[in-house]
Amino acid sequence: MYVLILEDDELVGDLLETVVAGAYPGAVIRLFTQVQSAISNWQKKPADLVIADWNLPDGSGLELIRTVRQTSRDVPVLMISGRADRDSILAAAHLGISGYVSKPFQVDMLHKRLLELLPAPIDLDGTFSTLEEKMEAACNSAIQLPGEIDTAALLELVEKRDELDAVTLAEHWKTDPALSAKMLDVANSASFRRSGTSVKTLREAISTIGIAMALNQAMALSLDIAGKLSCKRLAERAQQEQEQALRVAEVASGLARRIGDAPAPYYTAGLLSRAGELAALKILQNQCDESGEQPEAEQIDSAIAYWAEKLGNRIKVQWRLPLDLRGLIGAVYFVSRGNVSQSKLVMRAAALLAAGQADDPECITLLRRLGIEHKEDRRDAT
Repeated sequence: MYVLILEDDELVGDLLETVVAGAYPGAVIRLFTQVQSAISNWQKKPADLVIADWNLPDGSGLELIRTVRQTSRDVPVLMISGRADRDSILAAAHLGISGYVSKPFQVDMLHKRLLELLPAPIDLDGTFSTLEEKMEAACNSAIQLPGEIDTAALLELVEKRDELDAVTLAEHWKTDPALSAKMLDVANSASFRRSGTSVKTLREAISTIGIAMALNQAMALSLDIAGKLSCKRLAERAQQEQEQALRVAEVASGLARRIGDAPAPYYTAGLLSRAGELAALKILQNQCDESGEQPEAEQIDSAIAYWAEKLGNRIKVQWRLPLDLRGLIGAVYFVSRGNVSQSKLVMRAAALLAAGQADDPECITLLRRLGIEHKEDRRDAT
């Protein structure tokens, strides 16, 4: 099965690819950001499904739809656009589209709409024997990290954090000893001790550290999978990945304070920035359990390098992360030179600082754009 996507927004295109991969496991997906490139590809290789945005840098997605309908009346064509007015929908319908989805869209709704337009082919062989097959299957299915806490459930609380108070949150967590212990430990640490009197209850602990910090501490615990991996090499690598994510979170929140932003979203993005790496390690552990052979360091490096981004994208959709949070996570790895978003500059600078690259030219430039120019300031930001 071949799916052609025309979308120039990087984050939306990435989201569309992941949703399509989830709906049609094994499908070949090509993403184009310009109308003429998409038309040229269609003419060379007609797709089984076409998804098109309306406004592109070099024209309109309607041009692609016209080209598709000149050669095929049966291929499902789904238009996705920020335009939701009646005239726009009618104009697209006149060209023979199969469906119309307005931005912003809900992932589960889009997934359902895709399967209504084109049911997924049935996989008669659900077994995956090689590591590559396991990784590919994971990219097209639900991924569950083996931490103490369900990260997806925590993210639902994060979305409602403005509505939460210490009493409500304590009620959510009162039956979880790991979370209670974590909150008490953080609340009684030197950085939060104020009166010399120890905190003894979960509600007190949450009140002491605040809702945002409590949620992020719980998030860190949910991503701590090292103790669940029996292979020593994999457990050590998981610990390294989580520690790096925590460093990014701490530096990013520090930089956010420096520029006057609320630190909590930055901290969350930093914690989640290694989710793909952790997922890859979990699958490597599954392979190890089945084969009885521990992976070599080179194999671990290779698996993470090739699969972490794909698995991370799948997790972002599975956890229904909002696009702004996805953007912060993505900025940990790359920010284009023309990017003017301060929040993304913060995340990329934090990643470089956390990796010990404060003197890297890219880091210096990013910090200067954020108004932090001196080495002393860079050290303070961490």
